[in-house]
Amino acid sequence: MRQGGVGGRPPMAMPCDAPCRGVAFLCVRMPIRHLLLLPITGLLGLVLRVRHALYDARILRTVRPALPTIAIGNLALGGTGKTPMLELVLRTLEGTAPIATLSRGYGRRTTTIHEVQASDDADRSGDEPLQVKHHFPEARVFVGADRVKAIALIQRTVPGAQAVVLDDALQHRRLDAGLNILLTTWQRPYCDDALVPAGRLRDLPLRAKAAPIVVVTKCPALPSADEQLRWRERLGLRKEQRLFFAGIAYQEPAPLAGHGHPGPAAGPPHADHPWSATQGLLFTGIADPVPLLAHLRGHFAHVEHVAFPDHHRFSTADLRGLAELFRIFAPGPKVLITTEKDAARLRSVLPGSPLGAAPTVVIGMRAVILNEPDRFADLIRQHVATHPAHR
Repeated sequence: MRQGGVGGRPPMAMPCDAPCRGVAFLCVRMPIRHLLLLPITGLLGLVLRVRHALYDARILRTVRPALPTIAIGNLALGGTGKTPMLELVLRTLEGTAPIATLSRGYGRRTTTIHEVQASDDADRSGDEPLQVKHHFPEARVFVGADRVKAIALIQRTVPGAQAVVLDDALQHRRLDAGLNILLTTWQRPYCDDALVPAGRLRDLPLRAKAAPIVVVTKCPALPSADEQLRWRERLGLRKEQRLFFAGIAYQEPAPLAGHGHPGPAAGPPHADHPWSATQGLLFTGIADPVPLLAHLRGHFAHVEHVAFPDHHRFSTADLRGLAELFRIFAPGPKVLITTEKDAARLRSVLPGSPLGAAPTVVIGMRAVILNEPDRFADLIRQHVATHPAHR
């Protein structure tokens, strides 16, 4: 895997069968250099415990919005699939309108609370909110770091709003969301991780207890009933918490221009050159490209990967380097591949760039609940339909 100006991925924590007990580094087998960081990790853990204790004792004030709020969050720094899960919730609530979404809009250059428009670029709105707006044009998509103020604005500007779905809000204790959905990955669950800087957790595992719904994402397949019980034990879930497992459904490669972004049409391939006979150069700026890379290598003749940091803002120099690499990459049928999230950031820089003439396709993805999908959907719909605001 080529690196786009960043260091290698952090070592993965090895799986263990012990349940989480609220100690951030209990289950982690880590390199010596990470062990040296444990004093800092312990200090952060102490600060977080004091902060949560102040909120739990109601010394620090929380706000419960008057309308239904669904907060999708994680304990790790990123890469758990929050945006695909948000889009799954929006599909689940299809027919319930108006629905608003709210996220920080990570990577945008602005700081004010803003309603995303389809004509925005990622600098104004952030890549993921822009992607959501393109997928769900009827949704009212907002960005704002202060979730409480942003929801107050939504209540004033979206009359009759049926619900607000929040991306990455679990750590915002001042906002007391009506329904929390916690995500953790199959490859690196929070019980096998540590607080930063020794690991990738930004909050304590005990915060999982705030989520009535916990979803293990990026599952390779539906685990057996016995495996599901072991997962409950490993994660330390209470009896009343619902545990779901989600996989990734990748969509067919589509021309970059077909996603509302400028660019050449690159497919579908001719019958003489199906994807299985095509070489692919993947470039991404996402937190966890490993599942996507594995998927593509099962469908293309050969795939190489250029990795940029999460939410990377592509420069002209980046595109020039990619164009040159693509030129010498492979003989025969070949194509550039990127993600929908990256395509949102390419929109403002691709026209007239060295990469503008290269055949480029976009891979979309959806989160899919593998166990009891109807039960998952019912929990979401019931929370909205039975909320006091709608009685």
